[in-house]
Amino acid sequence: MSNVQPPASIPAVRRKNCFRPAVVASLVGPLAAFLLSGCAAMLNAATSGNGYSVVDDIRYMPGDRGTYDLYIPATVTPDTPLVVFVYGGSWDSGSKDLYLFVGQSLASEGVIVAIPDYRHYPEVRFPDFIEDAAKATGRIARTVRGGAYAMPGGSHPLFLMGHSAGAEIAGLLATDETWLAKESLSSQSLAGFIGLAGPYDFLPLTEERYKLIFPQEQRAASQPINFVDGGEPPMLLIAGADDTTVDPKNTRSLAAKMRASGGSVTATIYPDVDHLGAITAFATAIPLNDTAIRDATLDFIRKNAR
Repeated sequence: MSNVQPPASIPAVRRKNCFRPAVVASLVGPLAAFLLSGCAAMLNAATSGNGYSVVDDIRYMPGDRGTYDLYIPATVTPDTPLVVFVYGGSWDSGSKDLYLFVGQSLASEGVIVAIPDYRHYPEVRFPDFIEDAAKATGRIARTVRGGAYAMPGGSHPLFLMGHSAGAEIAGLLATDETWLAKESLSSQSLAGFIGLAGPYDFLPLTEERYKLIFPQEQRAASQPINFVDGGEPPMLLIAGADDTTVDPKNTRSLAAKMRASGGSVTATIYPDVDHLGAITAFATAIPLNDTAIRDATLDFIRKNAR
């Protein structure tokens, strides 16, 4: 595997974190989600409402977790890019309501953002949450491209973005044609995939709860790396060197597979950034973590929007 290092233009400067590295090192599953919810509440309370509007709880499938929130920039053209952001939470927790700060971060820069909920374990197991994300992506793309909520219809280049478990879900949609094809979409038609601290190559499983979430006979199909063949959309892969929740080797191995297959990938392991720092870096109201992560994401979207 290639050793992905921060580019020379990104200084290795320690940024303020919501959580100390010693605390993050002890995070597992539900505890991580609990602490993120506290940090997100603080960030959302301070987040500006200027420059965008939000349409809440748009239905894409039946059930309590079958809705998404849509963040609409003040100015939208037919080719304004669209990002579907899939949050994390160990496949068993999380809520779109925690990520106002992410929607604002991108929408305030002229990007349409949709953040769907999806079903979690123990209500469902793999691959049901993948199917939910595919349904959400299909409905969101059709709605925005068709013109809705005072936005003009148009091409609206489509990006998938995810953090942690959400990066595995979005990454699978970007690599395994099976899921988006059910929604009359193609992963090859995506403008790009943005993965933040994602697990893409995490077998064998060692924790019992993950063995329950991913049935034995389906585990190979849960690994985005297994589907890379060079036909994937451009990828931006980001992880923190201090991440002890999802090993950065996942980012390195997916990047190496993309390069070996002739795909387009930019991968960076940021120094002094932990698992939660990869997403809280998007906060604009309170300076947290490495702001280069947000800058790199916006640059990637602008470069690949087509």
